[in-house]
Amino acid sequence: MRRAIFAAIAALLAGPAVAAPLCDNLGFAGLLASCNRGETIELTLASGQPLGEDQTLQSGAYYKLHITADGSAELAVSGPDFFRAIWMNEIVINQIEIRPMAIDSLEFDAAGTAELSFIAIKPGRHVLRIPGSTGESQQVVFSIQ
Repeated sequence: MRRAIFAAIAALLAGPAVAAPLCDNLGFAGLLASCNRGETIELTLASGQPLGEDQTLQSGAYYKLHITADGSAELAVSGPDFFRAIWMNEIVINQIEIRPMAIDSLEFDAAGTAELSFIAIKPGRHVLRIPGSTGESQQVVFSIQ
């Protein structure tokens, strides 16, 4: 009985579990340091094709998201919940850098690529989907831990 009580007290004093940082020393670049970068995420917008694979991200890590439209249809990706769960560094389209406060969606009228760089912030399950679609393959779930 005493062991159980001491174990419970120790668990309470230990605090919440924290994910291991990607870097030991972030240095002058802080969260944007190259050692704090996750793998680049690739999504493809194509008529009738899957959007991409579900992703697991680490809170506090820096990521790049490439969204490429093949031009087969006028398509968009929408995910206000996802975009509110990240800190957006910039969006690059045709070598034009945009530093937005917030976005809800991106729409592609023709073939092209948008590169989003961001830091994952808010833990949880966040969805980025093609608006008006209901299929599981027409969405990507981002699980931020």
